[in-house]
Amino acid sequence: MKLLRILPLLAIASFLSACGGDDEGNGNEGAPVVNNNSNKNDALHAGLEFPRLRNGNSTVVTHTTSAFGTTYSLEWDHKLKAQRWTCYYFTKDNKVKKWQRSNWKGAMWEGKYWTGDPFQKDPDVPNAEQPNVTGEFSGSSYPDKGFSYFQRGHMCASEDRVASQDANGQTFYMTNMMPQGDLFNGKLWSKMEAFVRDDWGRKITSASDTLFVVKGGTIDSEDKILCRTRSGFIVPRYFFMALLLKKGSSYQAMGFWVEHINEDHSNDKLSDYMVNIRELEEKTCSKAGNSDGIDFFCNLPDDIEQSVETMDHATIMRVWDLNNK
Repeated sequence: MKLLRILPLLAIASFLSACGGDDEGNGNEGAPVVNNNSNKNDALHAGLEFPRLRNGNSTVVTHTTSAFGTTYSLEWDHKLKAQRWTCYYFTKDNKVKKWQRSNWKGAMWEGKYWTGDPFQKDPDVPNAEQPNVTGEFSGSSYPDKGFSYFQRGHMCASEDRVASQDANGQTFYMTNMMPQGDLFNGKLWSKMEAFVRDDWGRKITSASDTLFVVKGGTIDSEDKILCRTRSGFIVPRYFFMALLLKKGSSYQAMGFWVEHINEDHSNDKLSDYMVNIRELEEKTCSKAGNSDGIDFFCNLPDDIEQSVETMDHATIMRVWDLNNK
């Protein structure tokens, strides 16, 4: 099994920018940068988009293109047969649109002509650990939980990677999918994705601006698992997004935490689901009071990480322009 672990150069550049200057390390000229919870000695996963790696049963898989670098990375748990998170970033260079999803009909890619979306198994994860391309999600019905079937819900959205055919195609690997109800996937989740891509993607105006994104669903404890598909693949009870905006030398962060309910909540205010990053980390813990949650943006210097993770809600509402969303 050949795993693609390509250094995300643009993200690393942002990391070095954050850590290299004395005035950005801890606010004191000449003081060393302090980071006690980073992915230490791991240059492949030092980008600001990466949470702290779980390791153990997990492997990080990164998909790339020659023209636009990293498409996305994910942490795949081989025992649970599920991804824990997907992370990626928007820059001025990779936000261009040179492909659209409708182009797949009749398109040639990876040695095959496609009649529609190129859903397929991830070549860098064992086939047996991945759900079947068709039938597994759509053939799983849980009416008592409000789900007549599930869709293949993208974590890195197809529309987030339209800079090239290759990048868009990689978003259709089954490791990038989690089971989602159609009224969840196509409504509230889609609204959140549009907020990230369109509202905040427009803030990326210079080469020094980057929007880092982490998305996923809960897989690590039974109380945060809604159910399982017919072949035993996990259906998360909650989904989340963690966002970090680096604009110039400033950083802002926020998160979304949303219950997986198959109802149309697209008219809800996004602010109803907003949390700060510290709260999001606590919510991803297996039990209250545990420290085994996802450690987002761990590669930031500690003082910057502490500041952006603990932003109060009023500041997040103002900075991220959520008052009317």
